[in-house]
Order: sequence, then C-alpha cells, then structure tokens
Amino acid sequence: MKPQRNDKKQQQYRINEQIRAREVRIVGDDVESQVIPTRDALRLAQQKNVDLVEISPNAEPPVCRLIDYSKFLYQQKKRQKELKAKQVKIEVKEIRFGPQTDDHDYNFKLKHAKGFLSDGDKVKAYVFFRGRSILFKEQGEVLLLRFANDLEEYGKVEAMPVLEGKRMTMYIAPKKTAPKKTVETEDIEETEENSEEKPAIVAPVKKQPKQKERKEYTGPKVEGEDF
Repeated sequence: MKPQRNDKKQQQYRINEQIRAREVRIVGDDVESQVIPTRDALRLAQQKNVDLVEISPNAEPPVCRLIDYSKFLYQQKKRQKELKAKQVKIEVKEIRFGPQTDDHDYNFKLKHAKGFLSDGDKVKAYVFFRGRSILFKEQGEVLLLRFANDLEEYGKVEAMPVLEGKRMTMYIAPKKTAPKKTVETEDIEETEENSEEKPAIVAPVKKQPKQKERKEYTGPKVEGEDF
C-alpha cells in the first residue's frame, strides 16, 4: 500500500486510512463492484499494491476506487483539460465610434459587428468623447441605440449605454440560433380537424359545347329532297 500523502493539493479525496465509513462499495479495473467492510477493501488494495480512493463520499455507502492515487489525479486533471477545451470561448470585440460618426464609417463598422455576432463573439460598442465633444453625449447614446436596433437580428443588448468617464459603452451578446421546429402530433391532429371543417372543393364541371340549332328551310321545295 502506498504511503499517506500530505500534500494539500492531493488531499481532494480521502484515501486509505482516511476513509471513515465502516463499509464501502469498491470499483476499479478487474474488480467486481460490491459492498464490503472498509478494512477488507484496504486489505484488497494492499494486495493489489494500489490505493483505496473515496470518489463518491456522499453515496450510501461511499464509493471507493482501487487505483494508484497519482494515476487517479492525473486522470482527473486530464479530464478537466478536455472539458475546458470543449467549452466555447466567447471573445469580446471592440467597436469604437465618435459622437459624430458619418454613415459610411457607421455602415462599415455595422458590417463587422454582424460578422462578430454571427461567429458567436460579444461586441463591446462605445463612443469616445474627445475634449469638448462630451457635450454631445446625447448624440452618442442615440448612435449606440441605433447600432443596437440595426443588430437586433444578430444579438441582444446586455445593458443599456452607460457613460464612464469619456466613454459611453454598450455590450451586445450574440443570439443563439434557434433549432428547427419539428411538427408535433398535436399540431398534426389540429390541422386534420381544421381540414375536415373546410368545405370540400368541387371540381368544375366542363360545359358541353352548344349545338347549333337547325334552321328550318323555308325556300321552295325541290322534288326528291328532304329538308
């Protein structure tokens, strides 16, 4: 059996004689999951030259794994790195305006903001007031609100424009793409019921062409002819 570790970083889990429960459920490689007294689990760990690591202390009884403690910590650290790598990292892209930004510059920055939000990044839009331009702070607020309105399909405002020093800042978070809606059974049934209430469509009857009326011959009769 491995000697006790005194490193605080390694004492995230109780091991070996630190386990206080009278009985535990053991798991591990080449080990049948079963509930046994803790002293028997310690004896089994000693026979296999591994540690008895309490991995689920709140279970009833606690669950312990037969494994080398250093190897167990390495596996936990590796798993945390993998989970962290899978997490989506949201970057914050800054877009700067002046209080009197012209339409050409505005549309150029609006196009970039749409691209940032489409890629899942957050946009930090701010108006920088230089010198006496702080007198036009109302124009800066109107500009940011217009910016948020033009990006309504791509993102949502996390907080309204706030003036901090010489900057008026607003954050826009990307919108999550909504999944495609699947047709549910209830909707289908409702559609069928509505279709029964609608009158049946009657195919138009083709009109037969009118036959020309035979005109009676009123001229002089010729012998041998029947009109």
